[in-house]
Amino acid sequence: MPITADQIDLLIREGETLTVEFREKFSSRIVQDVVAFANTKGGTIILGVRDNGTIRGETLENKEGAQINDMARACKPSISVEFAQVGKFVVIVVPEGTQKPYSCSEGYFRRLNGTTQKMSPDELRIMFEENDRVSFETKKTDGFTFDDISEAKIKAFTKEAGINIGSTIDVPDFLRSLNVTDGAQVNNAGILFFAKDVYRYIHHAETTLAAFKGTDRTIIYDRRDVRDDLLTQFNETMAFLGRHLNVRSEIRGVNRYDICEIPLEVLREAVVNALMHRDYSITGTQVFVEIYDDRIEIVNPGGIPKGLSAEKFGKLSIRRNEVIADLFFRLDKVERMGMGIRKMKEAMVAAGLREPTFELDEFFRATFYRSPEYALKGLVSSGKAPKEMTETGLGLGEKLGEKLGEKLGENELRILEAIHRDRRISIPKIAVAIGISETAVGKNLTKLKERGVLRRIGPAKGGYWEVVEK
Repeated sequence: MPITADQIDLLIREGETLTVEFREKFSSRIVQDVVAFANTKGGTIILGVRDNGTIRGETLENKEGAQINDMARACKPSISVEFAQVGKFVVIVVPEGTQKPYSCSEGYFRRLNGTTQKMSPDELRIMFEENDRVSFETKKTDGFTFDDISEAKIKAFTKEAGINIGSTIDVPDFLRSLNVTDGAQVNNAGILFFAKDVYRYIHHAETTLAAFKGTDRTIIYDRRDVRDDLLTQFNETMAFLGRHLNVRSEIRGVNRYDICEIPLEVLREAVVNALMHRDYSITGTQVFVEIYDDRIEIVNPGGIPKGLSAEKFGKLSIRRNEVIADLFFRLDKVERMGMGIRKMKEAMVAAGLREPTFELDEFFRATFYRSPEYALKGLVSSGKAPKEMTETGLGLGEKLGEKLGEKLGENELRILEAIHRDRRISIPKIAVAIGISETAVGKNLTKLKERGVLRRIGPAKGGYWEVVEK
């Protein structure tokens, strides 16, 4: 089995993902993971690790080895797996299947980010209705080598994802752990995230940002074409939206809260959805984010996946680009199950806004309607915008990080900023305030507490947070 103890250590530090599953010990349930990996992008099951990444250890016995083989062979079609003892762990490597769909006695399963999920009949039909067995994200681009990878972008990615890779980077090993290389060549997903010059190899990998005066495209007063990696495209888009959206302030008790005219969690979800769901095989076009006086339109090429009807849209979790979606998940930009169209609508209505609309054809167009009450521009330029929506992007949280002498990730900085404004803030409220999942908030809070940056005073209910100044 071509996998080393160092590679396993890296996978454990990165956590459960599209292609990695932790199991505390051997059980018959691992057959579901085997089927799910074969139906998706392949993957690695590590026995001897709890879900939270703590080490338990597991020893491969002859009886277990025979059971693993029997379970894999009993799948329909049968699945060939490799397994071995690697240090303290039993490691099972499952290749991506060539005869999809696969099933076991419990049914059909797939991977969605870091979870194994049973597939409904509709999901099964849609997932395997696509004719092209090799997606754009897993294809290779001629002429691209490891020398074209930017270590600076890898470091930016690991910092934001909260992955500790040490002072030196084994680029091939790291990219292999992300499922963006086979060890010989980097696939297009790897290029889209880590290339020094993405545009040189994938010309249509760009996002066009435009702000118009009025309600049509007649007068444009700000435009930016972002031709860089997908994380940069995401961050630049959020900064652009921050420059052109209005923000109001509300005083609650002794605290001031800055509220964007369109909920931030909705905008983040819409932007990341456009980047991870677009059809990258369609050349000559790009993602568009257009701001008008009465609305925001976010458009990506490709529409919805083949076989997904308008009636099922928003009810099923179908992803065109599994690897790209997994990389955004590692960055805490999407939840395990995604926010969903329904929740986006609910968040808009809760903010007193009209429900967004979605057009499903060759392009996917999401339209978010602005409130006439805040249609006049000027609040952002007057300095009332939240720091997280400015070009610097980190504001007070960054200053806290510098004061504490800690190198913190973006989400950690935003959490500290939210706590500084309201030390009794709850995890659900932090999640809403900075636009990530409650699970992601919990993980980041644990890291901050382990590093001595943050501590909880009092009980979960009635207590408060305290930033520890060193």
